[in-house]
Amino acid sequence: MSEIIREIEAEQLKKEVDEFNVGDTVKVYGRIKEGNRERIQVFEGIVLKRQGGGARETFTVRKSSNGIGVEKTWPVHSPNVEKIEVIRRGKVRRAKLNYLRGRVGKRAKVKEAIR
Repeated sequence: MSEIIREIEAEQLKKEVDEFNVGDTVKVYGRIKEGNRERIQVFEGIVLKRQGGGARETFTVRKSSNGIGVEKTWPVHSPNVEKIEVIRRGKVRRAKLNYLRGRVGKRAKVKEAIR
C-alpha cells in the first residue's frame, strides 16, 4: 500500500526545484487567480523554516511590509508556485528562525554566507 502512495507522490513532485535553505532571501513567484484572470505576484523575504518532506513539504517566508511583518507559507511542489529564486544565501545555525519574529529593522537581518 505504501509503495503505491510513494509512486503517486513521486509523480506530483516538481522536477526542477531551486536549492534554497533556511535564512536565504528568496523571491517566490506565486500564481494568483482573480475572477477569470490569472497573474503572477512576487513575494520577497527571508525563509524562516522548511517543514515536512516529499509532496507535503512547505516553507515559510517573512518580509516586512510598511513596518508590519508578513509571513506566507507555500508548498514547495505546488502548481501555484511558479518559481523560487534565491537572491542571497544566509548564514544561520538553526533550522527554524522563529526569533526573527520579535525583531525589526537591522536586528532582523541574517548574515550573508560567503561561498
